[in-house]
Amino acid sequence: MLHVPLLALALALTPACRAAPAPPDSVDDAAPAARGMVVTGHPEASRAALDVLRGGGNAMDAAVTAAFALAVVLPNAGNVGGGGFVVLRMPDGTAASLDFREVAPGAATERMFVGPDGARVSSVRGHLAAAVPGTVAGLLEALDRWGTMSREEAIAPAIRLAGGHALTRRDAHLLNYYRDEFLGFPSTARYFTTADGRRYTAGEVFRQPDLGRVLQRISDRGHDGFYAGETADLIVAEMRRGGGLITHADLAAYRAVERPVLVGSYRGHRIITMAPPSTGGVALLQLLAAVEPYDFQRTDPAAPRQVHLMAEAMRRAFADRSLWLGDPAFADVPAGALTDPAYVRSRMRSFRPDTVSTSAAVGAGAPAPRPEGSETTHLSIVDEDGMAVALTYTINDYFGNKVVVDGAGFFLNDEMDDFTTAPGRPNLWGLVQGEDNVVRPRARPASSMTPTIVEDPRGRLRMVAGSPGGARIITTVFQVLVNVLDRRIDPQTAVSLPRFSHQWLPDILEVEPAYPEGSRNALARLGWDVREVSTFGAADVIVVDYPPSGGRRLLGAADPRRENDTALGY
Repeated sequence: MLHVPLLALALALTPACRAAPAPPDSVDDAAPAARGMVVTGHPEASRAALDVLRGGGNAMDAAVTAAFALAVVLPNAGNVGGGGFVVLRMPDGTAASLDFREVAPGAATERMFVGPDGARVSSVRGHLAAAVPGTVAGLLEALDRWGTMSREEAIAPAIRLAGGHALTRRDAHLLNYYRDEFLGFPSTARYFTTADGRRYTAGEVFRQPDLGRVLQRISDRGHDGFYAGETADLIVAEMRRGGGLITHADLAAYRAVERPVLVGSYRGHRIITMAPPSTGGVALLQLLAAVEPYDFQRTDPAAPRQVHLMAEAMRRAFADRSLWLGDPAFADVPAGALTDPAYVRSRMRSFRPDTVSTSAAVGAGAPAPRPEGSETTHLSIVDEDGMAVALTYTINDYFGNKVVVDGAGFFLNDEMDDFTTAPGRPNLWGLVQGEDNVVRPRARPASSMTPTIVEDPRGRLRMVAGSPGGARIITTVFQVLVNVLDRRIDPQTAVSLPRFSHQWLPDILEVEPAYPEGSRNALARLGWDVREVSTFGAADVIVVDYPPSGGRRLLGAADPRRENDTALGY
């Protein structure tokens, strides 16, 4: 556990003439295991994944099993109607990633969310907000490339759970909280509200037979069990009922894309993360490069001067995000140039320890040309052989666009909102985005998802990390990495500590309700506009510890911000 006093505003940042040395690879105990560890957004998914590892499956088998299970037990985020990214590291250190982000329908247009009078058309509610789902294609592709189980084995636990599972307290709360929105769509009301108007209760058995039949078709027919045949017919029929754009041709054309991982370095550690259209990997590497010249060891995470530094780095990374990032199939995304430490250092030259800059003054940078090498859930898995998987997938807002496919029983995403839906207009997460991310037919919207794997300076697996939380995903992963790698805080404390975030626009420093009042006041005196925000993601993390006596310990940390999140190991 962390045992350091809150430091006063007078604590000075200590620029180093070189990067501070990597701390020893030892942390305190947190849910230790010796052979395998899983951390997911729901206890049922964690149990299913752990059973796979115990039965001899590898980390990818367990990840795919957990993701399909989450599609049943976590309908607010787990999904077959959304999309995401997976990053994996093999036991020999080779790494790969798969992009199964949603794509805009073929009939999508740049100004589809701007009405004739210039008024905003909703990109977060209703059928028009849905992009073509990628989850099923991505999970099946990942299982085929890197797993050992059959799809029938991987999907079986999800089919069983669709037959009936007990609602947790959080499950029941979310269904009740969104009841009024569900009632706006007949199919959603039929599946996710009670016929007599009563509230759901914890422990109640919730059954989803139509979703079970969708999963069975995927189990039987693979890709065609979702993107063709009866399930595709149901999706297209739902689109026609509500004025959505997804067609049979859109579904049939969808494919997941393997992409080279984005790799950086931080104090001798190798950072393996997701390349565009994820913006998270680029921003994370920028943030780490920005703070690497400073010594963060033996310091309080809420020390105002260090928060000031990290927030100014966030401001610059998100400014770059707004201009440069989008789907690399449609825009020239200079990921390598943006993450070049020399470029990041040039961006930080305007940083002043005693002065707060403004987002109006800090725009996007101009990286030199260089050859290029919401509602969401994340899961982290390490198996006995050392394969590691970081998988983040999403339907964007809680319960996506709030539309359930009638006859299929699953929510569709509202990922069209992750495009630049109108110049200068912020999206659901308050992000103002650029021309490289405009709506285009079959383009993939920019994403903040940041699945990440870390190796220590000796080339050993060190961390698996990720989080939900919209734009705050990036800043959450950043803070957790700094807390573990620099401050040597145990994983559970590292994910539990109050967090802060800045995303360039709006020009405010967001803090959680539990953030120390003394630090808030000190930051306000320094010139920050400090605002309290209640929702701050849920980092689910595995840290690998190598005791001096030999062997390894797997330390799982499930974020307490979402009580369903569960770490299990053996």
